[in-house]
Amino acid sequence: MTKRTSAKYKIDRRMGENIWGRAKSPVNKREYGPGQHGQRRKNKLSDFGTQLRAKQKLKGYYGDLTEKQFRKIYGEAERVRGDTGEMLIGLLERRLDAVVYRAKLVPTIFAARQFVNHGHVLVNGSRVNIASYRVKEGDVIEVRQKSKQMALILEAIQSVERDVPDYLEVDHHKMTAKFVRTPALGDVPYPVVMEPNLVVEYYAKN
Repeated sequence: MTKRTSAKYKIDRRMGENIWGRAKSPVNKREYGPGQHGQRRKNKLSDFGTQLRAKQKLKGYYGDLTEKQFRKIYGEAERVRGDTGEMLIGLLERRLDAVVYRAKLVPTIFAARQFVNHGHVLVNGSRVNIASYRVKEGDVIEVRQKSKQMALILEAIQSVERDVPDYLEVDHHKMTAKFVRTPALGDVPYPVVMEPNLVVEYYAKN
């Protein structure tokens, strides 16, 4: 399991955006970055800085993936025929922890990773405890029977903070989710603007 080295709300403040759209985000009150130098006036970003920021934001959104993990996913997207940025988003959304989060079975992407790693999730009836496991179209994800009364799940299902996207078919009564199709960028309900094209530009130059 990847060790998360920074608190999720620090990621929000570092980016200056509420990237998960959460009501508790400190950006709602303080738009400046964390630390003693956070309130310094920001200089205009260079092209490199803009591209780096786009990469860090997308990487942070999916649970603050390590650079090695993210670079590997990008490499796979690059090898597939088509728009690399769109392919990158599709691969990220096919991660099991991302699907569990999108289905509103847990409140945060960080909780989704832990939930999967602790063995609470079945894919097509078999237990899978690897957060990066890549689901396929038609796969059915289900909360294990013994885990269905967890307060974490009940809280997430009742939350009105976000909606389930239409590329998933979710039954919260049964606590199941079917991955219908791989989404395009425009299908993914990001609370902030994500720019995978800038991520492609970043890796093309570095």
